[in-house]
Amino acid sequence: MIVGVDGSDSSISAVEAAAREAHLRGVGLRIVHAFGQVTGHLPAGAPPWNPADHGLEPMVRGALARAEGRAYAIAPDLEITRSVVAGEAPEVLEIESRSASLAVVGSRGLGSFSGLLLGSTAVHLAAHGRCPLMVVRGRPDPAGAVILAVDGSVAGEAAVEFAFAEAALRKAPLVALHVWNTFSERAYEGPGDPLNAVVADAERIREAEQHLLDETLASWQKVYPEVVVERRLVRSRIRPALIEASRGAQLVVTGARGRGGFTGLLLGSVSQALLHHAHCPVTVVRGKE
Repeated sequence: MIVGVDGSDSSISAVEAAAREAHLRGVGLRIVHAFGQVTGHLPAGAPPWNPADHGLEPMVRGALARAEGRAYAIAPDLEITRSVVAGEAPEVLEIESRSASLAVVGSRGLGSFSGLLLGSTAVHLAAHGRCPLMVVRGRPDPAGAVILAVDGSVAGEAAVEFAFAEAALRKAPLVALHVWNTFSERAYEGPGDPLNAVVADAERIREAEQHLLDETLASWQKVYPEVVVERRLVRSRIRPALIEASRGAQLVVTGARGRGGFTGLLLGSVSQALLHHAHCPVTVVRGKE
């Protein structure tokens, strides 16, 4: 398991969350710090750029020591390794994710512009990372449920598996939430209010969406019989309903893209909305698309 650290308060919160996850899973934690090189071209014959020559080494080691201390405070027996890598954080963590079971980052780092809700590293990893990504944000309720955003897509199956496993590890209830509206058959959520649309076969759509929810959960409930599952079918706009459901939860799990995603997009609008606005940490699980 890996966690990205840059010395910001957000990244320290990510370290604490990552330490809890690693402890639950019984795996080690790798703390990764990436630093970009100075801009511009080095003069011909100049030695390679070295962070130690620019006073960065003490700062980096201090940030890593602080992060390691926080991780040990959460899980004293945790096996921790440090890694300092030259390169931009999004690309470095993407490479690190190829051999990780889970990547954890804060919602914003030191490089985020004031007013931004989500840092570029989190956005990049959600779209391009090779393992599930947990973005630590909001105020999770340790006693709350794990929320699974069910979309019924083939790619979303990986998110369903992750959510069941996570609920089992945390000994938490799982709320499987599937949101539908009268545009569900076309996987479209237009500018109008779908709840006010007059659709003769709305009940048929609701029954189909209920069947989709039941079918999505059936096999995984057999694998994880100890997980208490609440099936929640809600007629609403998708993004606001999921964001509201994240209040009082300890984690939201979503796929990277759902049935409504355009071909070629790596990150759908629902997962983006949750990463920006959820009231608790969000894990984005990419399927085999």
